[in-house]
Amino acid sequence: MTGPAPAAHPLRVAIAGGGPGGLYTAVLLKRLDPARQITVYERNAPDDTFGFGVVLSDETLGGIEDADPAVHEALREHFVRWDDIDIVHRGTRHTSGGHGFAALGRRRLLQILHERCRALGVDLRFRTPAPHPDRLAATHDLVVAADGVHSAVRAAHADAFRPHLTPHRCRYLWLAADLAFDAFRFEIAETEHGVMQLHGYPYAPDASTVIVEMREEVWRAAGFDTADIGASVERCAQIFATALGGRPLRSNASTWTTFRTVVNAHWSYGNTVLLGDAAHTAHFSIGSGTKLAVEDALALAAALTEHRSLPKALAAYEAGRRPVVASTQRAARASLEWFEGLARHLDQPPRQFAFNLLTRSRRVTHDNLRLRDPGFTAAVEDEFGCPPGTPPMFTPFRLGGLTLRNRVVVSPMDMYSATDGVPGDFHLVHLGARALGGAGLVMTEMVCVSPEGRITPGCAGLYTDRQTAAWRRITDFVHTQAPGTALGVQLGHSGRKGSTKLMWEGMDEPLDTGNWPLVAASPLPYRPGSQTPAELSADGLDRIKGEFTAAARRAADAGFDLLELHCAHGYLLSGFLSPLTNLRTDAYGGTLDRRLRFPLEVCDAVREVWPADRPLTVRISATDWADGGTTGDDAVAMARAFAAHGAAAVDVSTGQVVSGERPDFGRSYQTPYADRIRHEAGVPVIAVGAISSWDDVNSLILAGRADLCALARPHLYDPHWTLHAAAEQGYDGPGVRWPEPYRAGSRPPRTGRTDAPRPRLTLGNQPL
Repeated sequence: MTGPAPAAHPLRVAIAGGGPGGLYTAVLLKRLDPARQITVYERNAPDDTFGFGVVLSDETLGGIEDADPAVHEALREHFVRWDDIDIVHRGTRHTSGGHGFAALGRRRLLQILHERCRALGVDLRFRTPAPHPDRLAATHDLVVAADGVHSAVRAAHADAFRPHLTPHRCRYLWLAADLAFDAFRFEIAETEHGVMQLHGYPYAPDASTVIVEMREEVWRAAGFDTADIGASVERCAQIFATALGGRPLRSNASTWTTFRTVVNAHWSYGNTVLLGDAAHTAHFSIGSGTKLAVEDALALAAALTEHRSLPKALAAYEAGRRPVVASTQRAARASLEWFEGLARHLDQPPRQFAFNLLTRSRRVTHDNLRLRDPGFTAAVEDEFGCPPGTPPMFTPFRLGGLTLRNRVVVSPMDMYSATDGVPGDFHLVHLGARALGGAGLVMTEMVCVSPEGRITPGCAGLYTDRQTAAWRRITDFVHTQAPGTALGVQLGHSGRKGSTKLMWEGMDEPLDTGNWPLVAASPLPYRPGSQTPAELSADGLDRIKGEFTAAARRAADAGFDLLELHCAHGYLLSGFLSPLTNLRTDAYGGTLDRRLRFPLEVCDAVREVWPADRPLTVRISATDWADGGTTGDDAVAMARAFAAHGAAAVDVSTGQVVSGERPDFGRSYQTPYADRIRHEAGVPVIAVGAISSWDDVNSLILAGRADLCALARPHLYDPHWTLHAAAEQGYDGPGVRWPEPYRAGSRPPRTGRTDAPRPRLTLGNQPL
């Protein structure tokens, strides 16, 4: 589909929407080319505005200053600045400083931009809805759709922009109070109807924005669904009377709203481009709506300046902004979902709760919070039980009868390098190096329980005496050369994902020759072209259970310290758990309880033969990333069930169950599932999934979102990742042990001096 032919350089510009993003776009484009004819259409009056305060970051303000010093100077005169964040919960206030915020009233911001537009000659048309988008596109060189979350321009060409709006679980009301908070304030109210929260910040010397938010079911139980706005505002003031000092709240055309995350497959169509909330939204709990819109305006103006071809300019604008916006939206979604699940964190120790709230979006971390407010962070660490000078990741953790000296796990990683299932020198070096590298627990790859249970011909196994002896060689090395490091084995069966090529020869592709028959919960191929497995009969189920039991005995004989049952990623046991892969109509299919039946039978059989003093863990996929698949509630129920059957912890992964999955990738993207299971099921959890830095590990552990953190690719990049994490943090305590031959490398190597000596004397104009 193509739109109207775009002009090479836009002189006639129409902007739909007179909010900050649209107005600032007008200012920038007019400044860059005074010959441009720019018209802004705004359906409301000049003084109409929704909401009260606007928060902008120093980075955004720097961009404004560079692009238009006049606007920056006008803004600077009206900013309210503060550094602290207050978290008030159960009558206790915890304050964290060093954050740095700047805000001003939204009405004042609009007035400044109105004045600047008029001074530059922009045509502002208030109380004037924008003409139909097709008419605008036909009569202008460029159309900027800055008309908000309910964009009419976007809706007119939805087939081109392909918007997707996701509603969320909370209702919120945007209000104001005639007092200035002295910090960004989060206050939690536990009412008879459920949990409610206040988000508040000053935007003037005598006024603050106040947002009251709660889950939909709490909102209804409290009667807000039937109350008028006046009664709602009065009721909110009563609930948060202490925070408000007894003052009333006021509204401004406020309504109870459900936040919607907006994404678009494309940001431009012909000569029309989306900007701000029309293109994307980010939850207000990270304060980024106006910030993103202003940054969009800066980027669009820059792209139009750098590219004389409009299509190239709009493509460059989107290419430059989309990754930044996606990152912000991931952080905003993490924050939004944390508040949606706020109730599960209420019983945390008070300082840990505050730390958890501050780090909820993963933008604020342990390390930068320690720099911003070392006193607050030290108090959180002390409450957690960190000895002085000990990062959270280097505190011990007891898992059943096994005490791990730190919280780092080398995650299972398939190496596809065994011969006839026998681990060789490669496995000795691979696992031995990572054991010497300092992690508290090192896991093998998925070790298969039978030849038919292999993923590829290169997969390791535990179904022969020769394999057992080879594994014993590796465990002996680890226990002798890396004392204090535990070695765990992950047992699994490939199910319908077996008989495939080595990963680097064609991941998930069937073998060209030598295929073996597959079995699964139901006769469903993993993907088109894959082998169709046979549905397991009663005899087959018994056989598989016996193979897991025999492998567990061999694992004990081989000297492993921990055993993990692989019930994730679409392999055999995972295939029973997911409703997308288990279509059985017998006692092993249907409801979740029945889908759990066979994996729990295997768990019981393994637990019975696995030594009682050695822990058993279970890895699950907490979501299938596909409609109709495993839900968050299912994952919590699975965790409870496995814990009741002897699992000491649940290793919480996601996906890889169906080939059509759509994962929401991002930094630490799977950890919210671990967090939920830990708090709702009361089970220790291992978090995994794009955890890449020691700062991530410290943040997750100290916030109480995980008990252990498993890292895979960082340990491929650096086998001594944990040792280096200790060195970089200046830690040399019992939580990590440098092998004696390596101790000389326990400090980062010195580098050449890069700074020049400063001049010490000046004679005239000549420094000496």
